[in-house]
Amino acid sequence: MMQLTSRLGDEFALAETDYRIWRARIDKSWRGWAGPHGGVIAGLLVEVARRAGGTDLPVRAVDLRFLGRPADGVLTFRAIAHPMGRSTAVVEVTADQEGKSVASAAVTFGRTTPTRVPDLPPTTAPEVPAPYDCVQFRLPPEIVPVGAHFEIRPAAGPLPLTGTDEAWMCAWISLVPELPIDAATLAVLADALPPGLFPTLTMPVAVPTVAFSMHLHTDLARLTRQPVLVRATNVSTGGGWSVDDIDIWDRGGALLASARQTRRVLG
Repeated sequence: MMQLTSRLGDEFALAETDYRIWRARIDKSWRGWAGPHGGVIAGLLVEVARRAGGTDLPVRAVDLRFLGRPADGVLTFRAIAHPMGRSTAVVEVTADQEGKSVASAAVTFGRTTPTRVPDLPPTTAPEVPAPYDCVQFRLPPEIVPVGAHFEIRPAAGPLPLTGTDEAWMCAWISLVPELPIDAATLAVLADALPPGLFPTLTMPVAVPTVAFSMHLHTDLARLTRQPVLVRATNVSTGGGWSVDDIDIWDRGGALLASARQTRRVLG
């Protein structure tokens, strides 16, 4: 089996330029509906936190807020690590652009340890066709350039912009180029599908993410390959705000991560 050794940061030339200061460049091919893909910024914040933490503890949770409107080009990241004993650590990271903060995140790391509390079964993966039994769906690159970086194969539910009554989507998704499945890559994949309300629409509208949280259900010690199964469900939309829940499973049905996005509806 081919081993994938590069990480998300390598795709964006992420490099440390000073003590706990990193820079990365996001080119126009990673643009979403109205700017750089939010999942990429989330993934880079996670990757910076991993490097700044200086630990092999796995990522357990990510809590992110967008503070401004990012643009294509260079982002500067600054990190502060907060060790909390041998098994837990928190790293705070901010992303700046042209002297203004555009995003911040707190990333929690935690070691896997045995306890006397019994494990509870995670959310079960839906029964869907195998990945390559599903027809590939392409986001229009003239509208969403980042679509070229995802191979999306709808597996259940409606398609975006079909005017249905169902506000959810489920698809097998791979990154192009393929990267190892780690916490940073999962942050990107959690934002790969359009907003959950899109199947109810017939024309796209701007629905930028304001807040993003992600929780991992595994330490990712076992090698996981793409594609993964991603389900995005709209929880509520009203008053100009929309909330989506996202679940990600591997091909064996193991729950890898769950995420929630709070979005502003500008259409």
